[in-house]
Amino acid sequence: MKRVVLDASAVMTFFENRPGAAKVEALLQQAVAGKLHLFMSVVNWGEVYYSTWRAHGPGVARKIIEDIAQLPIEIVEAGLDLTRTAAELRADHRLPYTDCFAAALAAQRKASLATSDQDFATVEKKIDILWTIA
Repeated sequence: MKRVVLDASAVMTFFENRPGAAKVEALLQQAVAGKLHLFMSVVNWGEVYYSTWRAHGPGVARKIIEDIAQLPIEIVEAGLDLTRTAAELRADHRLPYTDCFAAALAAQRKASLATSDQDFATVEKKIDILWTIA
């Protein structure tokens, strides 16, 4: 089964109906149909939570987290191995640290990475990037 990791920007694109939201929605529909497995690092989940809180307040942030829990996305804890891989990506590619967790998870799960964040262009040769930008 195909595997896809969602980074925070992909999830925010979906919930804020930004350009590219339809691409994320299509991934969610495929996951519901059992055609792919979606993952998200708990660190990136936290990024969605704090970004929404800052932009829209705690009530909206809590609602988004409740909505994410209803989606077919497996939230993956950041254990020692994932954190080590993320730290190595940070050292080698100078990605923002939270982004490194999405990239590390994609590498570990042999998954594509869905994102609208151009910072991931630095790892595009290592990880299959599914750009969600329109």
